[in-house]
Amino acid sequence: MSVSFSDCFSDDLLCGKDSDIVFSNGGGGRGRGGDDLPECSSLDIDESIAALIEDERNFVPGFDYIERFQSQSLNAVAREESVAWILKVQRHYRFQPLTAYLAINYFDRFLYSRSLPQTKGWPLQLLSVACLSLAAKMEEPLVPSLLDLQVEGTNYIFEPKTIQRMEFLVLRVLDWRLRSITPFSFLNYFAYKLDSVGTFTAFLISRASQIILSNIQEASFLEYWPSCIAAATILCAANDLPNFSLVNAEHAESWCDGLRKDKIVGCYELVQKYAIALRPRRFPRVLPQVRVMTRASTVASSDSSSSSSSSSTSYKRRKLSNSWWSTTDDDRASSD
Repeated sequence: MSVSFSDCFSDDLLCGKDSDIVFSNGGGGRGRGGDDLPECSSLDIDESIAALIEDERNFVPGFDYIERFQSQSLNAVAREESVAWILKVQRHYRFQPLTAYLAINYFDRFLYSRSLPQTKGWPLQLLSVACLSLAAKMEEPLVPSLLDLQVEGTNYIFEPKTIQRMEFLVLRVLDWRLRSITPFSFLNYFAYKLDSVGTFTAFLISRASQIILSNIQEASFLEYWPSCIAAATILCAANDLPNFSLVNAEHAESWCDGLRKDKIVGCYELVQKYAIALRPRRFPRVLPQVRVMTRASTVASSDSSSSSSSSSTSYKRRKLSNSWWSTTDDDRASSD
């Protein structure tokens, strides 16, 4: 089946001359104008976190987004498949959890603001690739080519110029606001509030990150804003440790102004369904503060560092046909 690209999208997407625009500071990149917190006093940091909570509503889909899935004006299954693909690629290339979350955030915000010609199929896949590409450019030091990014069971292979046009359309719909406020904006702060000594901070953040990604495929997760998700997942991670087994949503509400106990409880109950499967078999050990490095360990560390620095990431190259996209045999059969 032959589908004309211009039949499916407006001229916004086909404006090839604009697809070469690069990120500016206004686009929310690193450096000036970003959301990174400066080094300041504890009181200033508290106020900055409260300001993030106040502003986070600008980086989530509207309140009626979930209702569209319930009314089936948006296909929840198709969204789940798109999110699952993004997570597969994130694991394939070992992207940061934040990269996957940002890609899905762009995906949901775009769908809320702009309808696609089809609720499933190649339009959603093209949107998924474009959103993941943008997120990777924002967060990853090494980004695969647009062709190499299309791995892990894609049914269509899009030309780079097609993806670039879709990227530009996403940028316009999101008003270039890519430096989003996410649950990862709060994890370090909430972990410190819970464990100011820092003994279990790394475990709490790592575990909370796992829980976030394990829930993000569910559309019901979108009911909660980033700060609430961060508080609930840190709370869930803390309850796996005997030291913090009595910490509850009431404690979490006191971590910062703007948090609501009822929302934290609701989100906590949702993530608990999936957190059990991720529960560690053994609790992290608390090692002595004094570290002793032997000569053997130093040599081993040096060898390991040398080995890792000499290795390089190679990406599998894919060939692309002259058409707008390539389909699998199954797709060709069904279209015939």
